[in-house]
Amino acid sequence: MRIGLFAVGRLKAGPEKDLAVRYLDRFAKTGPAVGLELARVAEMVESRAANAETRKREEAVQLEKALVDGSLLVLLDERGKALDSEAFANLLATFRDSGKRDLMIAIGGADGLDPALHARADAVLCLGKMTWPHQLVRILIAEQLYRAVTILSGHPYHRA
Repeated sequence: MRIGLFAVGRLKAGPEKDLAVRYLDRFAKTGPAVGLELARVAEMVESRAANAETRKREEAVQLEKALVDGSLLVLLDERGKALDSEAFANLLATFRDSGKRDLMIAIGGADGLDPALHARADAVLCLGKMTWPHQLVRILIAEQLYRAVTILSGHPYHRA
């Protein structure tokens, strides 16, 4: 299964980007052994609209354009379902085994994600109940993708 990471906003050069790239590189190198591969990482332009609802809608249009036909969609949202690392790995395995070829994981902008995306999503997850800046969300989801591969392959990286 090809997994794409799509984010509203740009991650500037610096330690946050370096760490996200490190975990995504680990995922890209180890994922194919368990049927998961990194398709791409795409950054969407943040909307400059005057109100939050319009900004969310404009950003949703960009995310929807990036979706491959028939792909699964996972949203990261502070109101989503919290999973532990093993449950996240199992969710990825279930998606992989579903016969779908593509999965998009979307990180919204500062205002969150449009309700239309929530309605379309196959899963809405959170990385805990706290609100995280998008730079840290990228690091956290990149690490969890790598951790999921290690769980699925039986590698000792994950020691729960």
